[in-house]
Amino acid sequence: MNYLCTMNSKSILIIDDEKKLCDLLARILELEGYTVHKAYTGKEGLQLLQHHEIGVVLCDVKLPNYSGIDLVALIKQQKPYVQVINLTAYGTIADSVKAMKNGAYDYITKGDDNDKIIPLVAKAFEAVSKATVAQAQHNTPSKGFENIIGQSQAIAHCIAMAKKVAVTDANVLLLGETGTGKEVFAKAIHQSSKRSQKELVAINCSAISADLLESELFGYKKGAFTGALQDKKGLLEQADGGTLFLDEIGDMPLHMQAKVLRVLEDGTFIKLGDLQTQKVNIRLIAATHKNLSEEIEKGNFREDLYYRLSVFTLTLPQLNQRGDDILLLAQHFIAHFTQLNGTPTAQMNKAFQNLLLQHQWKGNIRELKNTIERTLILSEQNALDETLLPFNFNEQGSNTSMDMASVEEQHIKKVLQYTAGNKTETARLLGIGLATLYRKMEQYHIPKF
Repeated sequence: MNYLCTMNSKSILIIDDEKKLCDLLARILELEGYTVHKAYTGKEGLQLLQHHEIGVVLCDVKLPNYSGIDLVALIKQQKPYVQVINLTAYGTIADSVKAMKNGAYDYITKGDDNDKIIPLVAKAFEAVSKATVAQAQHNTPSKGFENIIGQSQAIAHCIAMAKKVAVTDANVLLLGETGTGKEVFAKAIHQSSKRSQKELVAINCSAISADLLESELFGYKKGAFTGALQDKKGLLEQADGGTLFLDEIGDMPLHMQAKVLRVLEDGTFIKLGDLQTQKVNIRLIAATHKNLSEEIEKGNFREDLYYRLSVFTLTLPQLNQRGDDILLLAQHFIAHFTQLNGTPTAQMNKAFQNLLLQHQWKGNIRELKNTIERTLILSEQNALDETLLPFNFNEQGSNTSMDMASVEEQHIKKVLQYTAGNKTETARLLGIGLATLYRKMEQYHIPKF
């Protein structure tokens, strides 16, 4: 599922080989509350785009290994909802026309003051929100439960229960640890409901600030606050007749909980800056990894809202409770990433499989997906063996006599090569902190690219 919340978390990628200008622009945008990723080459930018949920890209026209204008087409091909703004020192009409034909959101000259760039970025994020809604609806399959992979008793029970509630109009509360697949179940329930022809709109309550969460959910009237230049439809309106999925609702601020409770009680809400009440007809699916009973006792969650949400509660199992589903999911992710990268499918040897089954999957399915992606990067000759797994796998139970230091060194070198020397992305793929990566590189005398 492509979350609207993820895009609205205001994550930006800047691609510019002029490091000082890139860093300066990044700092300006960070002061405006954006999360900024930086790349100094087109290749590095495309790799970051693949591994991070980016909403807007600011891309220089002149790059060492790509034309920034041609890069627009590649970015839109990879992630159609991303909005790209081309930056150039010397703009030409021909370049601007080509950039717009390739799908650029705008084409501006470097040196334009921040009063122009910052509102332009804000408008680009509004376009991202609209694009992600359209894409999510276009990509949604007709039978959502068929996309849930697993044959274990634990997951089969959850699927059976979810199918029963899907055909009703009851609100659903999905519980479970991070990475257990709550968003996948939410999507399946919606697609099996009588509301499936309308939109499923999702937002992550923990991913954005309280103020932005409120404006995104309820919308606002022109002039409601600084920067509100026109009326904006909220996600509640977009979900009218369909389903609203509030992920990580346990992190929603109390004042927002009261407003959501009103929607559930009488189907009404008020936009920011408005005095008129609006009606809406939605089904609510909420999810959280938190213990809401404990949050109620702490005063962090409203008890009346909890009872409204928990008409039907479904707790998803941890990955370690699902037995051989681990191998089924691993095979699914292998097929996914080999198809994505255009490489031959890879085979897991027995030792590799055993370590997957023995591992304590604290990040559940999400951790397994990241692990498979990382091992495929490191693999050669389409073979996945135990030496490709992260360091903590071998520490917890491998009986091989391999030289762990040597294995660790090779891991780091291969991933650095894959990321073109990007330390932040390398640390993410290796599952370690950035400071740890630098310490390991120094320990093994690995050049800093």
